[in-house]
Amino acid sequence: MTARPVVKRTARAVLLDGEDLLLIKRTKPGHPPYWITPGGGVEPSDATVLDALHRELDEELGAEVTDVLPVFVDTVEHFDEEGEDGVKVQHFFLCRLKSMDLARRHGPEVEEPCGEYEIVRVPFTRVGIASVEVVPLSLRHFLDGNIEGVRAMHAVDFG
Repeated sequence: MTARPVVKRTARAVLLDGEDLLLIKRTKPGHPPYWITPGGGVEPSDATVLDALHRELDEELGAEVTDVLPVFVDTVEHFDEEGEDGVKVQHFFLCRLKSMDLARRHGPEVEEPCGEYEIVRVPFTRVGIASVEVVPLSLRHFLDGNIEGVRAMHAVDFG
C-alpha cells in the first residue's frame, strides 16, 4: 500500500480546566453550530507541532497550558489549497489550563472572523460530551469511550 502524502497538519488541545472541557462553539452563516477543540494549522513558522499548539492557544484563547501530552491522532482525506490530494493529520494534546486572558486573543478568528467563535465549557463527562456536536466525530467517540483514561493521564503517578 502506498502512503498518502500529508498535505496539512493541525495541533489541537483537549483542554481541561478542573472538571470542565473548554471548546469553541463555531457558528457559520447558513450552517448549524458545531464544537471544536482549540487549535489549528501548523504553519511554516512553527518549529514543531507543539509550538503550533502553544501559538494557536495564545491566538484563540490568550491561554497558557501545562501538562501537555499527546492523546489522540485523526487522519482524514484532504485537498490542500493547490488541489493536491492527500491527508490531514490532526494531533490532539491533553492539556491543563494554566491561565487565560481573553483580552490577549488575536489572529484571524478574532480579527477577521467567519461567523462566531464562542468559548464554552462543558463538563468532561459522557453527558457533557453528548450535549454538544464535537467534531471530528472520531474525537467525540474517543473522548466518550475514554474519559477515565484521559483523566488518568494527568494522575500524579503517571510519571
